[in-house]
Amino acid sequence: MTFHKEGYTSLAITVLFIFVLNALIQFYFPQAHTLKWIIYILSFLLFVIIVQFFRSPKFHISTDETTVLCPADGKVVVIEETEETEFLKDKRIQLSVFMSPVNVHVNRNPIAGVVSYFKYHKGKYLVAWHPKSSTENERTTICVQNSEGVSVLFRQIAGALARRIVWYVKEGDTVEQGQQFGFIKFGSRVDVFLPLGSKILVNIGDVVKGGRTLLAELPSALTTATTEAPEVKTSSTTPPPHAKPTVDEEPTVIENDGEQQELPLVIDQPQTEESEKKAAPAKSVKKPAPAKKAKDPKEDQA
Repeated sequence: MTFHKEGYTSLAITVLFIFVLNALIQFYFPQAHTLKWIIYILSFLLFVIIVQFFRSPKFHISTDETTVLCPADGKVVVIEETEETEFLKDKRIQLSVFMSPVNVHVNRNPIAGVVSYFKYHKGKYLVAWHPKSSTENERTTICVQNSEGVSVLFRQIAGALARRIVWYVKEGDTVEQGQQFGFIKFGSRVDVFLPLGSKILVNIGDVVKGGRTLLAELPSALTTATTEAPEVKTSSTTPPPHAKPTVDEEPTVIENDGEQQELPLVIDQPQTEESEKKAAPAKSVKKPAPAKKAKDPKEDQA
């Protein structure tokens, strides 16, 4: 167990406040033993609350490309199909985790990949379980795409007490699953938007642990692509609309075994240029005239 770096300032202010308060009580009311004990107890409780709020436990994180880790400690308050309108602009499964002041407020990446989108939004400070807190409260929106091309979007949402959101990522960063990506102070909520077809492994009301609880199993990129664009099957027996007949195809000939017909029976086939040339009758060739014999001079003398 370690103390988170985001709590150094808060812890210093708390210690200073406790010291000044006890010094004033000791100076102005030295004989008020009951009052001093009440102040001592309250000071101790305040110190413990600050220390436990900013605690950062260390543990082994098991990573898996196909699973989604819980981004924060808390309780599951929403599991529903909804429309993500900011970046992905498609239907998603929204899973929300409410973080009470006694929970660890470290936020961890649910999947590994590249940060494809990041944006900080100023907003209201409605209670974290309010339905409109996801779109109207102060928040950050982060989308990570894994190596298979599957994207998971998640949001840090400030609550009624949480007045500061801290983040450690920016667009284009390569992040690891379970790695810290931010911190929210004093109560808040984290929304996770999963692709349709994901297998949800938790139920509403379940107490979950950031970086340890598995929220869902992701569908493969191939399954997601098939769901979004179903394949159109075409009949293999139907010829293409612009197919041309093969020129070199020979007509099918059935030989006749009978003795009365000597020519073969030919099944009708579309004639091609070659077949027309073969079927054309041969032109008659004129034979050259025989050369005349030369006259013998002896015959002339006779």
